[in-house]
Amino acid sequence: MSRKKTERQLNLVICLLATRRFLTAREIRATVAGYEEAESDGAFKRMFERDKKELRDSGIPIETGGGDVWSDEEGYRISRAAYTLPDIELLPDEAAVLGLAARAWRHAALGEAAAGAMMKLRAAGVPVDSDAAPAVTPVLDADEPAFLPVWQAVRDRRPIEFDYRKPRAEQAERRVLEPWGVVNVRGHWYVGGHDRVRGERRVFRLGRIVGGVKVVSSGPPVEVPAGVDVRSLVRAQRPEPEHTARLRIRGDSAHELRRAALRIVPGGDGAPEDRWDQVDLPYTDLPDLVGKAARFGDRVVIEEPAEARAAVVEHLRAVAEREPEPEPEGPPAGEEGVRGERRAAASAEQLRRLLMLVPYALSHDVRVPEVAAHFGLTEKQVVKDLALLWMCGLPGYTPGDLIEVDLEAAESTGEIIIGNADTLARPLALTADEAASLIVGLELLGELPGAAGGDALKRVGEKLRAAAGAAAEEIAAAVAVRVDLDEEEREKQRRCKEALDAGQAVHLRYLSGYVDEVTERDVDPMGLVVQDGHAFLEGWCRLRDGVRLFRLDRVLDLTVLPEPARVPSAARRRDISGGLVQFSEDDLRVTLELEPAARWISEDYICTDVRELPGGRLRVTLRTPAPRWVRRLVLRLGPDARVIAPADVAERVREDARRALEAYAS
Repeated sequence: MSRKKTERQLNLVICLLATRRFLTAREIRATVAGYEEAESDGAFKRMFERDKKELRDSGIPIETGGGDVWSDEEGYRISRAAYTLPDIELLPDEAAVLGLAARAWRHAALGEAAAGAMMKLRAAGVPVDSDAAPAVTPVLDADEPAFLPVWQAVRDRRPIEFDYRKPRAEQAERRVLEPWGVVNVRGHWYVGGHDRVRGERRVFRLGRIVGGVKVVSSGPPVEVPAGVDVRSLVRAQRPEPEHTARLRIRGDSAHELRRAALRIVPGGDGAPEDRWDQVDLPYTDLPDLVGKAARFGDRVVIEEPAEARAAVVEHLRAVAEREPEPEPEGPPAGEEGVRGERRAAASAEQLRRLLMLVPYALSHDVRVPEVAAHFGLTEKQVVKDLALLWMCGLPGYTPGDLIEVDLEAAESTGEIIIGNADTLARPLALTADEAASLIVGLELLGELPGAAGGDALKRVGEKLRAAAGAAAEEIAAAVAVRVDLDEEEREKQRRCKEALDAGQAVHLRYLSGYVDEVTERDVDPMGLVVQDGHAFLEGWCRLRDGVRLFRLDRVLDLTVLPEPARVPSAARRRDISGGLVQFSEDDLRVTLELEPAARWISEDYICTDVRELPGGRLRVTLRTPAPRWVRRLVLRLGPDARVIAPADVAERVREDARRALEAYAS
């Protein structure tokens, strides 16, 4: 069925491209091969409507207009001007930049659109390379289920409806929003616009949207106010610290609190474990301060204000006095996969391949192995596509109308000989989504010091915008992706890039994300990765004797060493197709039950299982190689979380809380 459907749709494309006038549905049924299988008028209408929709979804611009002059019946055709990709000529440095821009979306929601754009550019003979290993790798993570419908609503200027759960809320509330744009700030996606329920400008974090997003198809289109900046709306929600707390911190502990301190008064010259330093810490929200201090157990004590000291004691007591929970039977359930309509997807994918294969083969003297490598296919798949192409052509379908393909040559020598295919000789134009995904990727590159040559970035951006059209430009303008690195982080990134270019090793003082300790590392740089608003140095760590990723905001000091980098020949950069976090079978699995105030755990951390419970609570499962990290996390959450399994971790958390209470008692 899939093969017949692809043949029919390809025949329809050829017919509508070849006609100079609009053809009615009745004429299409009578002339296009494949529609004779419809047993009734109703069956044909359903088949034709599905074909039109799938072709338009694939970026094929089917126009409607006057058909039969003697009736009011609507007609259809494909304008060659709208169908054809304009000529794009890229210099080698421009091609490299464009490949890097597409790479940013490779494993995110718009990865398919970016990949489609690259395939079409290759079909036009544009020498793009998205598989190169650049020194700086940008990665856009847009895995929230709400991202694509919100992107589409911004693209089409349509209102959206959704259920939204605010932090600490037990129930979600229905919202109706006129979206103005989406923005990524520090790794989180937000949509901003006019909230019809509140009657004012609002910003919503996509990860807090519950269930599906409904795009409202009726009514007037959304009007975006001139000069609106959704990123500024997000930034306006960040409160500035208003208060100062005084803490006692054990020497060489709580490094994250020390980095945010206004003042640190050393407690003496003794050994770190015997010394207590006085730290003045700014804060805005009292519960947030309590959680941050409680996280470090008996190594941090809040002295002032009195209300904060009393609050942290109550917070820790709730953990220490909690009764053990019965451990659930059986292992935690994993994520369930979602089955798609594989047959329809396979047909649409094959049709797109054929519309790219023909112009590429006609304009290049290539063989089957080269085409397979160029488009990322197997040689068997290329021959299969050529065999299907041989059955298609202009209405009439006589030998002079059908596309000519020498299958014997393709199978025996790999030579590709195609004739009588002038209708499909030009490559298909980029869709608005495909072009916008590349434009947004280019804008991300502009945010990264040393990611790409500034002049090449500007030139390829101008060429792509000229080829993409106004629609793609409008979408890209409504999507802001920015890397909010402070000047200190940018300076570290510049120095890492210099070390990479010069082939030199670096020395790091590094604060581990799993354990509260600072280590000295000599690292042989291999590349830079930017994901979720954070920059990472990837390199061979001589201390751990392996490839590691170092988040630059946790690098306390970076020195470029006067010695060459010595990356072992067997070392390879990490495959980040599944994300930066690499799970292991040896990881500890911890199941937590979260109150509404702690639902943010499912937004900020990778949870292998998430289940809704009554009252807005969640049950989640985390995987980690560091049990101490989970214990600190649960101490931070206090009464808003409990460990369900394993039982020994729950008991260790209670012990940590009891020791912290003793520190306050003394």
